[in-house]
Amino acid sequence: MRKVIVAFENELNSAKVQEAVEGAGVAGCVVCRSAAQVRRAVNKHRLDTVICGFKLREESCEQLFQDLPGYCSMLMIGPQSQLELCQTQGIFKLYAPVSRGDLLASVRMLLQFRQRRGADQGGSVPRSQEQQALVEQAKAVLMDRHDMTEEQAHRFLQKQSMDHGAKLTDTARMVLSEDE
Repeated sequence: MRKVIVAFENELNSAKVQEAVEGAGVAGCVVCRSAAQVRRAVNKHRLDTVICGFKLREESCEQLFQDLPGYCSMLMIGPQSQLELCQTQGIFKLYAPVSRGDLLASVRMLLQFRQRRGADQGGSVPRSQEQQALVEQAKAVLMDRHDMTEEQAHRFLQKQSMDHGAKLTDTARMVLSEDE
């Protein structure tokens, strides 16, 4: 079973997220209480997905994300007023209180980005209208669920596609499949 890092200052928040993720069989959880523990878990176990609050004891999770290897994904959960302060590209955001369904769908999507590899990396071919519509729908989901601008959503799709060797349309399909 895949493992994710759950990192919140508040133990109750960690326990709730851990129970939801493990209870649904989505992933096992490594619970951390500090940014230093997160860094150790990433480096020691090569974990690539961090679910966290806005900040940990010694620093903000936005600062932590900037220090993590490029293969890591972060899902930040917190009040809208705090998450709006986070301007770092590539961080997924969910406003608290978050529904169990949105939490699980977001975690599954991040885990799938890491699993999708080996897609054809041939030359650039113009997208059909159907493919372009697929990308636009995925951007709309990201904008709605994670409070991204259209540009941020597009960059996120591009970055995930490049990081995982997948076509942009395949990445868009994955986003849409998690929204169902």
